[in-house]
Parts: sequence; structure tokens; C-alpha cells
Amino acid sequence: MAPNEKEWSKSEKEIARKAYRAAYNRECKAISDNVRKMAAEIENSTDLWRLHTYLTEKRKETDEKYDYRYSVLRSVFGRLLHEGWIKQEDLTGISEDKLQEIFASAKFYAGV
Repeated sequence: MAPNEKEWSKSEKEIARKAYRAAYNRECKAISDNVRKMAAEIENSTDLWRLHTYLTEKRKETDEKYDYRYSVLRSVFGRLLHEGWIKQEDLTGISEDKLQEIFASAKFYAGV
């Protein structure tokens, strides 16, 4: 177990897992909604392959983004917070030092 992994208490892990799943489900719902809209507007082969390209890009993006290793989770949460997939309230119960790292990471993603 990596040193950072030991820092997450059992209750923090439960909160983190719930926030992570909620973010993933929110993003997948947004992707799904967009796919439905794009599919309804397909009129030719170009539109069809545009949908395929969109799905391929989103799959790659989500696979790279959603990493539940505790050693990188603070950065993952920072990105998800910046992108709006999780809210600060989703992280209630996580220690202040971890929250500060998450907020710093969110600022990094925002370019601040």
C-alpha cells in the first residue's frame, strides 16, 4: 500500500467512493443525453461517424479521468470539482488537509 493510501480513513473512503460514483454517473448521464440528441439528428453517414467519434473520445476521456487509486484521488477530485461533476458538499466529511489539496488541484485545472 502506498503511503498516501494509508491516509484515508474508512469513513473518508466511503465518502470518496460515493462522490466518485456520483460524479461518474452524472458525467455518463450528460454523455448519454448528448448521444440521444446527436442520434436524433443523424441525417447522413457523416453524422453517424461524428457520433462514433464523439463516443470514442468520451470513452477515452472518462477512462483517463476516473482513476480511483487513493494516491491520485485528490487530483481526480480536483478535476471533477473544477469540471462540475462533483460539488463541495459531496466531499463533506473528508479531512481538511485533503480538502485543501483537492481545492488546490481544482484551481490548477482552472488555470488559477
